[in-house]
Parts: sequence; C-alpha cells; structure tokens
Amino acid sequence: MILDFRLPIFDSGINLMHTTLLKLFLNSSSDNRKSKIENPKWVRISAIALTFAMCGVVVEAQQPQKIPRIGYLGANFPTTNPARIEAVRQGLRELGYVEGKNVVIEWRFAEGKLDRLSELAAELVRLKVDVIVSAGPPPTRSAKQATVTIPIVMAFDDDPVGSGFAASLARPGGNITGLATLAPEISGKRLELLKEIVPRLSRVAVFGTSTQPGNAQSLKETEPAAGAFGVKLQYLDVLDPKDIETAFGAASKGRADAVLMLVSPVFNSQRKQIVELAVKSQLPAIYYAAEWVEDGGLMTYGVSFIDLYRRAATYVDKILKGAKPADLPVEQPIKFELIINLKAAKQIGLTIPPNVLARADKVIK
Repeated sequence: MILDFRLPIFDSGINLMHTTLLKLFLNSSSDNRKSKIENPKWVRISAIALTFAMCGVVVEAQQPQKIPRIGYLGANFPTTNPARIEAVRQGLRELGYVEGKNVVIEWRFAEGKLDRLSELAAELVRLKVDVIVSAGPPPTRSAKQATVTIPIVMAFDDDPVGSGFAASLARPGGNITGLATLAPEISGKRLELLKEIVPRLSRVAVFGTSTQPGNAQSLKETEPAAGAFGVKLQYLDVLDPKDIETAFGAASKGRADAVLMLVSPVFNSQRKQIVELAVKSQLPAIYYAAEWVEDGGLMTYGVSFIDLYRRAATYVDKILKGAKPADLPVEQPIKFELIINLKAAKQIGLTIPPNVLARADKVIK
C-alpha cells in the first residue's frame, strides 16, 4: 500500500526538508518493506520524519500574514463629509483592500475641535499604523508634528509646498505626499459664474479664514478677475463659527450682491447654518465643494473632492507595497465640477441663465 503524505508548500527551505524526509518514509513501502519496518532504527527514523513534517505545517499555520493598518485623521464629524469617507473605502476596494477583511482602518475625527487633532494623531502613532490619511491641512499638520517616520497621505492640501509639507510637488522629500488642490484659475472662474447669474454684480463678499493655508493665495487669485469684471471685493475673515452670522451682517451692510466662499475647516461643519443665512440674506453664494449644494446651497464650482479622496487610496496602496512618500510626486486635481441647485435659486428669486445650466455637471431640481 502506498501512503500519500503530500503537504502544502509554505517555504522553500522547509519544503525541501519535508520532501527529503517523506521520500525516505515512502521508500519504506517498496521492496523489502518487511525488513525495514521490523528494523527498530528505521521505525524511529520514520517517526522523526513524520514529526518534523507535521511540526513544519503547525509552525507555518501559526504565522498568519500581517494585516495592514491604516489611520484616518479628520477635522470634522464623520457625518460632515460621509461621501469623502466612502470615496476612500471605494478607492481601497478597487485596489483589493476590504475593510475588516484584509485591512484595518483606524478612524479618528476631531468633531470640529481642531485642538484635538494633535491628541488623535499621537494616538494613531501609538497604534503603529502603517500609513495615515489626513483629511485636509490641519490634520496633515498635526500628523506631521506627531511623526517623521510613518507615511502620511494628504487627501488634499491647498499649497503643500507653502505649508511646509513637501519640498516640491515632484519630489516631496519627507514622509508626506498625496493630493493638492492647486488650481489658480478656480477663484476667478467662480467670480465669473457669479457675474453670469447676477449681471448687475458690483460687490462680492469673500468669506475666508486667514489662518487657513492657501487662503491668501486664493484671495490674491480672485483680484484680477474682480478688476476685469469691475467688481469690488469685501473680504470677511471668519476665524470661528460664532463669527459666521456677524460676517453675513457685515456683507449685507456692505451692500454685497453675492458671496464667494473660500476653503476653510471653520465652514465645513457649519454648512447648513451658512446656507440658511445666505437664503435669509437673499444673497446668491458660490461654494467650493459638492456637499454645499447637496445641503441646499445655490452653486458650487471647483475640484472634485470625492475624486481626490478616492485617489488617495492609490498612494496608500503604493506605500503598503514598499514605495517611499519622498519619491511619490504630489498630484494635482484632474476633475472639476459645476453643480447648481434650482431649488435654492427659487428661494432667493434668482433665474439661472440657460447657458450656465447647460454647462453644469449636475442640476438639482
């Protein structure tokens, strides 16, 4: 009788030992079997062969493959931008990573309290995550201060070089890389859209946060377009959510015809309040992300943040496979979107010209 002791191959060295020992044992079933089996020495050799072979299997079974651990650091509530979070998951799924199966994601959110970011970043470092995805400039800065060794992937940043996160876009040089929202033409384009929907536009209130990286640059990029259209800009610095209502009061007092919102973490968690105040003030407003229009805002034109967050997963994949952040170029946006909410337009008695509607990527009716 021939016994089949075939075993899975785990390691070339161990497999060679298995093969050699098993051949010795299997040869015992050939001619002159009786003399070999009756030989106590041969019985002991056979037993040792089987023991080594089975122990090898047990040792291999006790060494499961390491599951990568990803940290995610956000400034707001998880409910503030759920589509962006899902975009990260989707991007990972497209690359073969399924949360809870072959990857662990440690989600951390500051819930609008930016002073908590440092504590949360330190927590991710203590957990020894393999890579941190930072959702915006404040989380990136906190992650940078917490570690110089764990790779950090920016889901977006207004000015990575100016913020000190990268030596250059082509070669970041440190432990940070990812996506940038650098698009100098956007601010001017938003002002142009406001001029198209409000032909008599002469004054625009610009809401921003002076402490936000890239804020000054965005404002600077808006000025040439304002000069070209004969529009005066009224900059209103909003450093805290409590300043929002005051800013709308100042915009109305300054006889603004419309509002232009610059990117700011202060605004993200207060979208509904801002949208309601814009309607109450009867001011057409243009925003910088799709979530604003979905929450009742009038219009948005800008970078597709959903696309950026999905693309962040590509960086995570490369890093988990051994790439160094220092060698991965920071990529710029490739997808832009114009979204218009006709319900919001009706609330303030505004008619959107057909030629503007025709250019929209999405119209909410």
